[in-house]
Amino acid sequence: MSYTLRGRLESRLAVSLAPFAFACVLAAVLQEWWPLQLAAAMIAVGLVFDATLYHRLLPYQPGWAALPLGLVELGATMALVLRLDIGAPLRPALAFFAASWLLAQVLGHAGFPLLRLTYAEDGGELGRGGSALSVAAPVAALAVLGLAWIAQPPTIRISGTVDGPLVLDRAQTLVGEPGAVVRGGIVITADDVTVRDVTVFGGEIGIEVRDSEEVVLDGVRVAGTTMDGINARGSSLVIRDCRIELPEVAGPQGIDISFASSVPPSTVERCDVTGGSEGIVSHMAMVRISENRVTGSRLRGIAVTEMSIGEVNRNVVEDSVGVGIYCGDYSHCEISENSVSGTRPDASGNPTRAGFGILSHYGATATLEDNQLDRGAAAFIGGELERR
Repeated sequence: MSYTLRGRLESRLAVSLAPFAFACVLAAVLQEWWPLQLAAAMIAVGLVFDATLYHRLLPYQPGWAALPLGLVELGATMALVLRLDIGAPLRPALAFFAASWLLAQVLGHAGFPLLRLTYAEDGGELGRGGSALSVAAPVAALAVLGLAWIAQPPTIRISGTVDGPLVLDRAQTLVGEPGAVVRGGIVITADDVTVRDVTVFGGEIGIEVRDSEEVVLDGVRVAGTTMDGINARGSSLVIRDCRIELPEVAGPQGIDISFASSVPPSTVERCDVTGGSEGIVSHMAMVRISENRVTGSRLRGIAVTEMSIGEVNRNVVEDSVGVGIYCGDYSHCEISENSVSGTRPDASGNPTRAGFGILSHYGATATLEDNQLDRGAAAFIGGELERR
C-alpha cells in the first residue's frame, strides 16, 4: 500500500486510540504512572518514524514489512523507556506493545478498508474523521497527561543540612541537591514515597519505613547511626544504589526488611554496606538481594531468615565474621553467582559460626548455583543444601 504522509499520521493516531484509552484505565486501576508513559512513548515513536523515515524510505509499504518495522519500533520504544527511566515492568510492557501492534494490523488491513472503501486509494487518509482526529487526539492526549501529571505526588527538593527526624507521612518524592544532609533520620509512614540522593547522618536508625508500599530509596547514603542504616517493617520497597557505613561492632544492621510476608516482595540492589552486625537481613519477608557489596559484618554478611523467601544473586561478601550468606529458620533461598571471601570464625567455638561462606540452618532450604566460596558451604539442624 502507498501511504501519503497525512494518511500515515491519521492511521497511526486512529489505531492508537484504543491502546491509549486502555492505558488510561490501567493507570487508574493500578494507580501507576507507567501505563500512560509507555503508551505515550510508543505513540511518539510511531509518529516520528512515520514522519521522518517511513514516508521518505517506503513510498510503497508491502504488507510483509509490518513485522520488521514493528520490531524496529519495539526496540526504539524500549530504548526510550530506558532513557526516560519509565518504570514499566518488562513483561506487561511487551504484552502491551504486542497487543497494540496486532490491533494496528487488524485495523490497517481489514478494519479501515471496510469502514472506508477508498482507504487504500486515498493513501491511508480517513477523510473528515481523520482531520477531526488529527486535532482532537493531541488535545485529548495533552489533557489526560496533564491531569495525570497534576495528580502525581509532589516533588520536594532539599539542600544544605536539614534537622530530623524528617517524617514523610504522605505520598511524595524527596530529592536531595548535591551535598544535602538530613541529621537525625527519616521516617516513612505513607505509600508511594521516593527518597533520592539524600545523605542521612546520625540518629538511632537512618531511614525507617513503617507499613508502607511502593517506597523507593534511590542513591541514599546513611552514616553515623547508632543502630540500623535502613529498617523496614511490614513494608514493600525498592532500595538501590545506596551506601551504608556502620561501625564494625555487633548490634547495628545495614538493611533490615522484616514482617512483610503479606505485602509485595522487596528489592535491594547495587548497595554498598560496610560494618555492623549484619549487612542485609530479612525476617518473614520476600526479598530479592542482588549485586550488592557487603564488607566487614560481625555476625552475618547477608541473612534470609525466619521463614523468608529470598533470591540472593551476584553479590560480593567480604571479610565477614561467622557466616557469609545465611539461610535460616525454614526459609527458602535461591543463592547464585555470589562471591564470598575472607569469612572467618568467631571466638565462640560454635560450629555454625566457623566461617562458612554459605550456611543453611534449622529447616531452611538453600539452592546453590555458581557461587565462588573460599570456605565452602554447610548445613546444620535440618538445613538443606541443593546444588544445581
